[in-house]
Amino acid sequence: MRFNRLDLNLLLALDALLEEQNITRAAARVNVSQSAMSGMLARLREFFEDDLLAAVGRNMELTVLGRQLVGPVRDLILHVHATVGIRVSFDPARETRCMKIMVSDYATEVFLNKVVARVLRDAPNMTLELVPLADDAAEKLRRGENDFLIIPRNFLDPEHPQRTLFEDHYCAVIWEGNTHVGDVLDAATYERLSHIAPMLGRPRSPTMEELLLQAQGVKRRIRVITSDFYSMATALVGTDLVATMHTRLALACARRLPIRVLPLPYDLPPLAECLQWHRFQENDPCHIWLRGVMLEIARGLPTNAELPMAPFSFNAIETARAVA
Repeated sequence: MRFNRLDLNLLLALDALLEEQNITRAAARVNVSQSAMSGMLARLREFFEDDLLAAVGRNMELTVLGRQLVGPVRDLILHVHATVGIRVSFDPARETRCMKIMVSDYATEVFLNKVVARVLRDAPNMTLELVPLADDAAEKLRRGENDFLIIPRNFLDPEHPQRTLFEDHYCAVIWEGNTHVGDVLDAATYERLSHIAPMLGRPRSPTMEELLLQAQGVKRRIRVITSDFYSMATALVGTDLVATMHTRLALACARRLPIRVLPLPYDLPPLAECLQWHRFQENDPCHIWLRGVMLEIARGLPTNAELPMAPFSFNAIETARAVA
């Protein structure tokens, strides 16, 4: 099919070339031979009257026009996919799509596990792919590589729709055998003790709580670095380390591990965890259904104000169970 003299089949090739900036990788991406991709590039150069990709040493770099085409071409392809995917009716029980959700281990533990259970029950033929959070999360969403992004409000892309799922506050977590801390963790003890903290992505980047603590002038002695949130609680057992964790996750860990959950000696702003999707998927029936499931489950979570603030521990929870 041609539009204004352009073979629309070349759009996928153009998108791959602009993204990969390499003929061989672009050919593999759209499943054609290298010579076929070279021919497509030649036709695209003729249509646009521009090289689009120019050899610079051993590499290929985008021309000025090539750089200007990256966003519009990707948006056009996503819009086409969204348009042809529209159906008059939607039945989750018959849906067979794979929906990709980029999410942290924290949000998976305290929220998304409930979504997974609901999807398995109501949409047994649908597949969910949970993708770890990365530094280029917003870019992957813009490119349509993921259907949903669950991320703190501070990192949302303003160009795409979003809804708040839930809020959380921060707490301190220590091993039950840590004798350096009493029932209250004061600021002096917090800063004196060694800490365990996550650094996410490549390159490793500080998380939201680290940025908030730094803003208040708090300096931690971080002795152990993890690549996720959950493993902090496991790794500090048997040590005098302190972890600064989301309260929802810390309370979940306290049901399995010999740890104590204490209020922080600092007043940090609450974390707002949000759901975001591409604007071209706004009217996709499958997206609408899955968004509805996630928002419904989020509404059923305890509010931030309802989360316990008193010291909690594994022994306290077990004692309460025994009394009940």
